[in-house]
Parts: sequence; C-alpha cells; structure tokens
Amino acid sequence: MNWLKKLSPTRREASGLEWTLWRKLPLILLAGTALPLMGLGVVHLLTEPEAGAQQARWLQLADYVVGGVIVFHWTMVLTLGIGCVIVMVMKGPGYVADGYLVSHSDKPRETPETDEEAEMARATAVKGRPE
Repeated sequence: MNWLKKLSPTRREASGLEWTLWRKLPLILLAGTALPLMGLGVVHLLTEPEAGAQQARWLQLADYVVGGVIVFHWTMVLTLGIGCVIVMVMKGPGYVADGYLVSHSDKPRETPETDEEAEMARATAVKGRPE
C-alpha cells in the first residue's frame, strides 16, 4: 500500500521562514550550548580554589542552573525543528488520502442509515478505488 500518493496537479507554496530557521538550527543549538558553558567556565575560573562551603554551594547551584538552561534550550530548539518540519510538510505537494464516506455530508437523512446500506456503500467504494 502506497501511503504517500501525490496528487498530480498540486501547487507548492513558496518556502519561507521555516527553511531559514531549519538551516540555522545547528548554529542556534551550538551557540545556545556554548555561551552558558563559557559563562560557567568564567565563573569557575574567577572563584578562589580554597572557597568556603558557602561559595562551593553557590558554584554548585550555578552548575545546576546552567545545566537547566542548556536542557531548556535544547528542548526549545527541538520544538522549533518539529515546527519547521510540520510547516515544510504542509507547504509541500498534496497527497491522496483514503476517503471516508459520510452519508449525511451534503444532505442530512431523515432516518438513520441501516447496517445493510452502510455495507453496500463501503463495498461500492472499495470496488471503485484506484490501486
């Protein structure tokens, strides 16, 4: 079964901001990781080696905060990447989907559809479907 059957006369939308962002994602990821780590490195270099318990606790807290900032940044970049992929797929060519017959789509029925009528409609739809 071919899941991605393209519609022949489709119109693609022009690419926009999603491709610009998609190409910059590695740089954004690298910069957002390196900058907090460099700041943390500077903080560690400027502190005294024989620090007391208070300063050691502060340094450990800074380590955890920077770790949290980096993980948060990674999740935001991942979310942005997923959004770019969704927009790329939506702007791409159209694809054929299996139709689902709804008996009341254009004209509501007075009485509910019987099981036999539904089965006959499904059978004729399957026979007429191009493979």
